[in-house]
Amino acid sequence: MQMEETKECCCTHKTKERSEKEYKDLVNRLNRIEGQVRGIKKMVENDVYCTDILIQVSAVNAALNSFNKVLLANHIRTCVAEDIREGKEETIDELVVTLQKLMR
Repeated sequence: MQMEETKECCCTHKTKERSEKEYKDLVNRLNRIEGQVRGIKKMVENDVYCTDILIQVSAVNAALNSFNKVLLANHIRTCVAEDIREGKEETIDELVVTLQKLMR
């Protein structure tokens, strides 16, 4: 997925072009999380003690929350801000629904 470095945004109907830096950061975070999940699977396969697995699951949850924070901040700074400048008020409703789902 090659993106133009100079193109800041923009969200179009359910897609978004990301800068190379943003793309690499998100993919790197997901790769680390994927590795952590594989590690947890191995722990289960190797009959590791429950509390040790739970601690690793907690670390994955924290990593996913961090990923969400970065992605949400980028979304607000680019897509939401751009849509508001263009008068697309429905974007605020979409953001509220998304935040409600994230806070479950």
